Amino acid sequence: MQATSQQEKKPPTVQVVALIAGGLAVALFFTLMPWNLVPSQVTEDVAILAVTEHGCVGESRMGVSVVIEGCEASVGDVVPATFFVPAMEQNGYYDRIEAKLSMVQP
Repeated sequence: MQATSQQEKKPPTVQVVALIAGGLAVALFFTLMPWNLVPSQVTEDVAILAVTEHGCVGESRMGVSVVIEGCEASVGDVVPATFFVPAMEQNGYYDRIEAKLSMVQP
């Protein structure tokens, strides 16, 4: 008689763990990624607060200080300006976080 030997096949644990870890990493990336920190370009009217040698310094309605180079406006004028702000300042992310924190704090 012939002796046949069968080898037990082990489940591919390393591949399964790597697949689970990869899926978890992708899920965490899309849920925890700071999409709200990505700057977005905004154009809005800015009230001029000061005129310096570098340009005009203004403040937007969102409370962002903006320096406009080559500006010939005077203090108190309202001029359009384009600037970058984190997306969370536009979409109300800060407001939602502050509302949640106010519920937690005594």
